[in-house]
Amino acid sequence: MDEFTLNDHASNPGEKGFAGNTRQQLPVVNWLADIPESQCETDLVEIQFKNTRKGYFVNSTHIPIEKGDVVVVESNPGHDIGVVTLMGRLVLDQIKKNKINIERYEIRRVYRKVKAVDMEKYNEAKAREQDTMIRARQIAKDMNLAMKIGDVEFQGDGTKAIFYYIADERVDFRQLIKVFAEEFRVRIEMKQIGARQEAGRIGGIGPCGRELCCTTWMSNFSSVSTNAARCQDLSTNPLKLAGQCAKIKCCVNFEMAMYQDAQKDFPRKDIHLETVEGTWFLCKSDTFRRLLTYSSSHSVMANLQTISVERALEVIAMNRNGEKPDTLVVSETREKAVEYQNVVGQDSLTRFDKEKTPNRHRNNRRRNNNRQSNNTKQ
Repeated sequence: MDEFTLNDHASNPGEKGFAGNTRQQLPVVNWLADIPESQCETDLVEIQFKNTRKGYFVNSTHIPIEKGDVVVVESNPGHDIGVVTLMGRLVLDQIKKNKINIERYEIRRVYRKVKAVDMEKYNEAKAREQDTMIRARQIAKDMNLAMKIGDVEFQGDGTKAIFYYIADERVDFRQLIKVFAEEFRVRIEMKQIGARQEAGRIGGIGPCGRELCCTTWMSNFSSVSTNAARCQDLSTNPLKLAGQCAKIKCCVNFEMAMYQDAQKDFPRKDIHLETVEGTWFLCKSDTFRRLLTYSSSHSVMANLQTISVERALEVIAMNRNGEKPDTLVVSETREKAVEYQNVVGQDSLTRFDKEKTPNRHRNNRRRNNNRQSNNTKQ
């Protein structure tokens, strides 16, 4: 049978357990692929369509399919074409992870493996998506609707189109659907998505140089606040914090728990330290080295003094008792930041280029041998 791929390999999940194509969105590694018993636990299979849309279908007729096969599945109306991304025991785990109630979920069937005729209809439908999206945006603009159409996805048989849109407020698009149906002659489905989901569907490269997390592995999006950036002493400049979705980057949340755990015993930022020299204000903190930098001025960074967290807590305890230390930094044990030291010289690129010291015993042995040979000749 001929092999078919969807979207120029963009939805091809590879073979067996591991995704062979890095361009696949939201890949899942079937680490139980080498265990035949796990593949027969359920008839449910996970099918992926365009970008990040996935669905769960039942292989009731037990068609011999494997991960990576392009199949025709039941839809409403008609049929759709997708690629098998997961089979066996892990499908049940994915359903549980995505919090899908299998009793209320309408499970449709897998019809067959895709044929050449099915692929012709599929390619014709996909060729209409770009022009349809541009025309739909123009129609929504003419109707003065506060919405943005981010993507259009045609069903595999071309009888239905899903319009993904973004809107800050509720939009009454009943008239819009009628205009779309007359214009495009297909069944219309409107699906609202968030800005983060739109970025995941479109894809791109983040400032770290890697593919966007929402494109490669993230499926659940939690809100990110500026408090997470302040906790990590990051700049609150929106231009630096915003990702490609114009929202705060999701990766700001990744390390927040580690920072919060490390800062449990840190003094509050609004607590000032009173000494005989004057009042000191916190201006900077180094969380993992447990160092705090205080300034003698509240508005500018002046006369900076760096102390440890333990010293700051000691001064705060003295202030509560009505006492003031002479200086912020203890003069006898002047606290300094411990810099990294290359003790063993392992960072030197020329550590193996040193000349070897001559072996004295070997040289002495050579001299004695030469003398003996000279004596025998004489």
